[in-house]
Amino acid sequence: MRKDDFTPAHRSSSAVSLLRSPSSPGGGRTFQFFVRGDYTFVLDADPGDTIESVHLKIYRITRIPLTEQRLIYRGKQLQLEQTLSECEIEKNATLFLVGRLRSTRQPSSYQLVHDIVSMIDDILIGGDGTPQHLYWHHPSKTLKSLLLDYLRMTPKETDKTSEHFEIFNEASVAANLVKLYISSHETDKKIGDEAIEQFICFSKNTLSKGTHKYFIPIILDFCWLLKRVVGIEDKLYCLCRSSLASMVVNFKFTEDNMIRFLDIFPFLVELALDLSKALVLSMESSFCFKVSLPELVTDFSKFATATMDAVSQFKSLEALQVRPIVQPDVDFSIEIGTLGGMFEVLLSKFDDCFERIESRLPFGRISDADNALSGCSQYLTLLKDLNAISKHHSESEELFWKTMKRRKDALCHLVVAHAKRSEDHNWILEHKEVTNFESRKHLAMLMLPEVKDEFEELHEMLIDRGNLLSESFEYIAHAEAKTLRSGLFMEFKNEEATGPGVLREWFLLVCRAIFDPRNALYVSCPNDPRRFSPNPASNVDPLHLEYFKFSGRIVALLLMHKIQIGMVLDRIFVLLLAGGRVELDDIRDVDPRVHTSCRQILSMDPEAVDQDILGLTFEYEFEELGCRKAVELCPDGKNVPVDSRNRGQYVDSLIQHRFVLPIVKQVDEFRQGFTEIMSCVELKKFFRCLDPEDWDSILYGGGDGICVDDWKAHTKYNGFIETDEQISWFWQVVEGMTEEEKRSLLSFWTSIKFLPVEGFRGLGSHLYIYKTSEPEDHLPTSHTCFYRLCFPVYSSGSVMRVRLGFVTQDHVAFSFGTW
Repeated sequence: MRKDDFTPAHRSSSAVSLLRSPSSPGGGRTFQFFVRGDYTFVLDADPGDTIESVHLKIYRITRIPLTEQRLIYRGKQLQLEQTLSECEIEKNATLFLVGRLRSTRQPSSYQLVHDIVSMIDDILIGGDGTPQHLYWHHPSKTLKSLLLDYLRMTPKETDKTSEHFEIFNEASVAANLVKLYISSHETDKKIGDEAIEQFICFSKNTLSKGTHKYFIPIILDFCWLLKRVVGIEDKLYCLCRSSLASMVVNFKFTEDNMIRFLDIFPFLVELALDLSKALVLSMESSFCFKVSLPELVTDFSKFATATMDAVSQFKSLEALQVRPIVQPDVDFSIEIGTLGGMFEVLLSKFDDCFERIESRLPFGRISDADNALSGCSQYLTLLKDLNAISKHHSESEELFWKTMKRRKDALCHLVVAHAKRSEDHNWILEHKEVTNFESRKHLAMLMLPEVKDEFEELHEMLIDRGNLLSESFEYIAHAEAKTLRSGLFMEFKNEEATGPGVLREWFLLVCRAIFDPRNALYVSCPNDPRRFSPNPASNVDPLHLEYFKFSGRIVALLLMHKIQIGMVLDRIFVLLLAGGRVELDDIRDVDPRVHTSCRQILSMDPEAVDQDILGLTFEYEFEELGCRKAVELCPDGKNVPVDSRNRGQYVDSLIQHRFVLPIVKQVDEFRQGFTEIMSCVELKKFFRCLDPEDWDSILYGGGDGICVDDWKAHTKYNGFIETDEQISWFWQVVEGMTEEEKRSLLSFWTSIKFLPVEGFRGLGSHLYIYKTSEPEDHLPTSHTCFYRLCFPVYSSGSVMRVRLGFVTQDHVAFSFGTW
């Protein structure tokens, strides 16, 4: 619609005492008269001029369309074809200008839009960025302030909001602003640029999300106009497109507005083309693109989300045999086909990028060197969107995961190097076959709260070593979970040592006490004494359920603090925490005898089983605290014989009644304690993202023993140098130690007895050996917080061996009293 066709708001006949004095014409019969409306101004005319020519002069000043003007003199409306003399207009007479009354609920919106358009016209006419007549209509206003006024007056009522922005669109304000932006006058161009940028940014950041759907047609106008006249590389166009993406991502495509999807889809295709080029360039160290890759990926992701929502909605309507109301014959088959082609192109580019990444990974393992690649940090976000797009094509989805599996090393590198806590990684965790332990562990740890370093918020504990378990229970079980998530400060009574090293020691000691079978909370597996499951008879302690909740908190906290304890949870325990079902092979470690017996029952000849040579019924007996007990596996189970047809049911019922049901309450309490520390993450989701075997590595750490060469490679020296004989003697002594002595020395040095699965690299810091000035009869000392081992200049290797022998005794290594 042309601006001239725009219908302004109703103008009242009330006078405004503001006078504009034009330059007086000279000579002739020209005379002056007043026109009074929203404001008063003076017109020059000849008596023979027609009323229509007067209306034209009024339009040039007020921009009120001729069709909307009415001139009243002495109570009568003047007719267009009449002359001033015929109407008996006298010099200095006053004519009243009255706008045609319009049926609208929002006259203020019409008036302000009219003023905005008029100001733009005046700026363009002035040619130097100086608006003409609106300086006396809005003496303190600029174009930017008028546009902001329009946004601020957006009604709260839904129907009025729609009409409010329709008024803006009908007046072609966007087209007029773009006309200003492309002006050949730099001042005009700058005014247009700043006005559009402020208008778009203010609408995106200030308008409520519920209002965005009414504003989308306006921002669409800006996008299409700018794309047509300045192209997609223009920074103002990119800003408008990005703002449109931010709005449509929250827009729901329902059946009455489905057609709007066709307005959004071209932007997704446009961004996909840019991304396909940027992906290739992102692997170069000199990566440079007209729009930053993070911005491209962010906008693409938002448009993709909106597009997938529209396609899903369309498919659901199609399944219900419902067509969009706006255009019943709309068919998105072309767009869906375009999505498939776009997906294949981007996936192909990703495949090339992955190949480049893998070529830089030594032996296919993760390397920190690749973290410097410019575009890698954005890859996961884009892959998530491609996965969502692939779901609309069965062949595409299969191709996507086939590619991810083939490029597993590169994908896992991206996860470990770039996956962030704030992002959604469910799409990866649903396909654990494309992950490895390191990537799964990283994603699991991202679900845990971050350990804070604010000293004033730490939960302080002062614990007596002689009452370690009971006092730790009081401090942890009765504390607010929020306080525990803030961090822990640990100190043992009558000891000066504080800091992270003491906290690590406390974790090891309290876990040793929790899982000690003598405390009846957990039992170790017969074939693996380091593996623990809840004790079915734990109710001998009336507080046992509270202690299971306490142990859940402790395990979550030690995971937060990245501490290995040298103990692991049994497979059944982990499966129950994940909400999984326990099968026969899952009981192998907790009860090898029952596992073997059940395997034999299932593999026996059916005829032999039916001859009742087993003599089994749906009842089993067990011993608990010295007493024999019997449990029926089904109603009247003691009278139901096991045969070839029900033996599978028997084995399953036996597993559930013997290994699951007796510990359900204990597992529930552990889960509750763990969940309280997790805060906002669903526990089952956390446990499902890991394989049961992953827990062995996370809780126990590296299981192949301590590698002395790895230890050396991650140790630095202060006062000593690597070639000093004391350093040579030190490593010779360490190499001759037993595995337990090495762990004790490491514990004395760092308060870490069990290394992460990555070895010393997983500690995140080097270890240090410091030279002291003490005489050689002094024992080594340590500062565990800083991973420092300190000893004097010993005179021989034998002296070194004796001194280190003292500190590797278990009772010394766990109560050294250093900081």
